Amino acid sequence: MNWSISFEPLISWPLLALLLVPLALLALVGLWFRQRGAVLRFVALLALAAALFNPVFLNEEREPLKSVVALIVDRSQSQDIGERTKQTDEALAGLQQRLGRFKQFDVRVVEAGKSDAAEERTETRLFGALEGAFRDVPPSRIGGAVMITDGEVHDTPAGPPDFNAPLHALITGNEHEKDRRIRFENAPRFGLVGKPLDMSYRVISTENEAGPVDVRVSVNGEQVAVEHAIVGQAMPLQVTIPGAGRNIIELAIDREPGELTDTNNRAIALVDGIRENLRVLLVSGEPHAGERTWRNLLKSDASVDLVHFTILRPPEKQDGTPINELSLIAFPTRELFVEKIKDFDLIIFDRYQHRDVLPILYYDYISEYVEKGGALLIAAGPEYAGEASIARTPLMSALPAMPTGEVVDKAFYPRLTDLGQRHPVTRGLDGSATEPPHWSRWFRTIGVQNPQGEVVMKGADNRPLLLLDRKGEGRVGMLLSDQGWLWARGFEGGGPHVQLYRRIAHWLMKEPELEEERLTAEGRGMVLEIRRQTMADDPGPAQIITPSGKTLTVKLDKSEPGVFLGSVQTSEIGLFQVANGDLTALAHVGPVNAPEFADVVSTQDRLKAPAEATGGSVRRLASSTGSAVTLPSIVPVRSSGEASGSDWIGLRTTDDSVLKAVSRVPLFGGFLGLGLLLLAMGSMWYREGR
Repeated sequence: MNWSISFEPLISWPLLALLLVPLALLALVGLWFRQRGAVLRFVALLALAAALFNPVFLNEEREPLKSVVALIVDRSQSQDIGERTKQTDEALAGLQQRLGRFKQFDVRVVEAGKSDAAEERTETRLFGALEGAFRDVPPSRIGGAVMITDGEVHDTPAGPPDFNAPLHALITGNEHEKDRRIRFENAPRFGLVGKPLDMSYRVISTENEAGPVDVRVSVNGEQVAVEHAIVGQAMPLQVTIPGAGRNIIELAIDREPGELTDTNNRAIALVDGIRENLRVLLVSGEPHAGERTWRNLLKSDASVDLVHFTILRPPEKQDGTPINELSLIAFPTRELFVEKIKDFDLIIFDRYQHRDVLPILYYDYISEYVEKGGALLIAAGPEYAGEASIARTPLMSALPAMPTGEVVDKAFYPRLTDLGQRHPVTRGLDGSATEPPHWSRWFRTIGVQNPQGEVVMKGADNRPLLLLDRKGEGRVGMLLSDQGWLWARGFEGGGPHVQLYRRIAHWLMKEPELEEERLTAEGRGMVLEIRRQTMADDPGPAQIITPSGKTLTVKLDKSEPGVFLGSVQTSEIGLFQVANGDLTALAHVGPVNAPEFADVVSTQDRLKAPAEATGGSVRRLASSTGSAVTLPSIVPVRSSGEASGSDWIGLRTTDDSVLKAVSRVPLFGGFLGLGLLLLAMGSMWYREGR
């Protein structure tokens, strides 16, 4: 109940002042000069003023509001260590029970980090959860907040929190914890394939350790070295990037007895391998309409260094022109095919025939180059079927098919074979999905016999058109037509010559994404995605080993010919191992080296400043491992009072209320007011009459 007096004048305040001020002056003058009847005139004036002011007696019925108290519960992954989850559950139950005794508190429980979202699983963001709990609460109704956490909070504000209420923190774990972790200090995002990459790392320990620590260095799951690190010091590291694309560099140390967890005993760096410019040697034989097709394609690729020679003047040509008058450059055969042949990633013979430009011995060098890991492409024309064919040289041992001597001049649509529909070089070529294919015809095919390797495209009369083969450690490709320039010139709409030629060249140079048998895995958010590239009809399921050591089996479903996909939703963050058949792959799910695992030792330091700025406190729930949880008492306090003590925490109560009803009683109204006014006026009149 709230009692108060309010004035509700019968006329406006200016008119009221205009009427009463002159009368009040006359009454005061009379009192000053002590005129007879001055007192009665003053009383009559007061009665008139009271009637005009119309005082009203108000009685308000109000219902008090509750203070809102937030219980912020840390459910991040670091809370799963040791007894922290048990301590958290006991503290939450105890606080809810104690706060339930106070009717003036409205308790809101917010569990932060419980979501499967990657950003919530890898960082402890309690102040964001606190802001959300008070978003719809007026500042005057905020009673305070209690956080149950291990103290490793990653969104601690630089200044005091944005509310005028005590903040208390109850810390799980115990003050005798120890842990050792490793982290990268410098980890470049990119590195050159086959070149050493400079990195650095540091081993950190809560104990004052002395002596070296063994650090295992692994690249894409294979251990490559064991380093000796000094605890606390930045240590240099050199790693050779093995291949193009994503590479996973992992550092690992052994778990020490008594450590909290070994989750942070590993550090991951993702490095994208970049090839230096690929060196390609293109040797063109007899000039023809499509001679510049390969040259234009390779020159347009910024990652390719092209060396191109066209044989315009073979040695047998004798026309009497003096040597000093020729502007042609002599073909540096020894330099290219003996001294520097190993420097080339790919050698292309475009309609080349043996015309004594290359000594016969040099073909042996080319075959040996292929056997030891080189790449050779034969773009064949009618010369391949003739007497001067390179198939009649020692190079024949490296070739996937021998010519029959037949040249088929017949219009046809190049088509993919069954293998070609699954092979990464030809799979999904633009225009291949229709029948006939949505590209132009070719008009010549070179006949071959006993083709080896994989026939991925076929020409006229289903003859082999594109062969891909492996020889020793190297690769050989053979395109049995010289009509690809028709696609480049746009004949009958053209065709995907750039796509096809580039894929052939990159497959020959062993680009990983064009391997027939390939297993890759990648983390997207908290989903592990698996991609299996294979020439088989069914690769079977994939086996997964999670960071915690669990084993999962994931079915791989066909996405397109030669490609099978699978995925699995996970709540774990870290390095996953995927296997299918003889292939293995690594993938990291979630942020690399997430803050949640960078430091897992419970601490009071991070929350001490914001808590003390609000008058709150920070204290541990348990003093040691295995000890019982000790909760402080809860005391409702006013806004100006102390909010914490040695064994208690205070939460502010609010003075806010909701108006339920109002009763009005006019003090100078009705017959009572009229009687008092008439009595005062009559007395004044009576006195004036005398």
